Amino acid sequence: MMLMACLAGGAPLLAHAQNLTTLDDDMVGPRTQMLVLGSVHLREQKDFKVEALAPLLDKLAAFKPQVITIEAIGGEQCDLAARHPTVYGEDYCRSTDKAKAATGLDIPAAIAGVNKALAAWPANPAPAQRRHLAALFLAASDPASAYVQWLRLPAGERRVGDGLDEVLVQALRELETRNNESFQIGARLAATLGLERVHPIDDHTGDSHQIADTKAFGEAVMAAWKTDRTKLEQAIAEQDRLLKAPDLLPLYRYINQPEVSWIYAENNLRGPLRAQSPQHYPQIWVNGWEIRNLRMVGNILETVRDRPGQRVLNIVGASHKPWFDQWLGQMPGVSVVDVQAVLK
Repeated sequence: MMLMACLAGGAPLLAHAQNLTTLDDDMVGPRTQMLVLGSVHLREQKDFKVEALAPLLDKLAAFKPQVITIEAIGGEQCDLAARHPTVYGEDYCRSTDKAKAATGLDIPAAIAGVNKALAAWPANPAPAQRRHLAALFLAASDPASAYVQWLRLPAGERRVGDGLDEVLVQALRELETRNNESFQIGARLAATLGLERVHPIDDHTGDSHQIADTKAFGEAVMAAWKTDRTKLEQAIAEQDRLLKAPDLLPLYRYINQPEVSWIYAENNLRGPLRAQSPQHYPQIWVNGWEIRNLRMVGNILETVRDRPGQRVLNIVGASHKPWFDQWLGQMPGVSVVDVQAVLK
């Protein structure tokens, strides 16, 4: 009887539910400014030229972010995955064996070294300190932050020493030509602005599905995505056209338009949620996608948990942007910045 009474009263209670986003209306203290930049995945672009990003980098630099996050998996999660290969697989993250051989440090020890170094970081570090920190970041499975330190070194100081051996130096030099927004946008911008690192916030712990027939799972999800792609194909065609330009700022303005972001979001979810599947494979994929986005947003908030009022730039694949904007906008003390105003 008690249960039925509670259920009967549930509708009025829900009808009078309050909007949590209003709880910070009269807050005291600085608001954190969150800018979400949806990006194409540059590794998929064959004719990409890094020089084409210069106008975009200028616009982002004018925002003066104090924290930059990237769509990459952090060292702590890589270490977790390595300890549970039956859950996450054997190749969840790239190996740090070469960095461990050079520094003698596994991921936990390297992370501790990074934290200790940054806690006592001087205003004007010597080149030897930057080389050492770059080596620590590589051992901590954070190559983008290692690249920030590499770029902040004078050209003549980008050499072997202080934990960097020939193998690691070559790895850092290869990052200069790697088509990846984490390096070519995130790390380059961080170095230009005088930041010491970027923050990896990707998370796949919630979408490591325990599916027996992974082939059937993948085929079902791919088939669901192929339904009603008219708008998506038009958006992709325009994206491909803009990618060929010598200036990629118009591309980023285009893919960050709300209506374009919605096309990507709609394609990601509507097809899978409408798909017929005896095993509910497409719906299972959607569950993992939602968990991934939630945890990524949580990781973003963790970067500024102890530093309210920061300006944060989040660089992420364009299909994530609607989720980031909506969920970050619901967080107390957080204001989402209009990316179009920044890129105008």
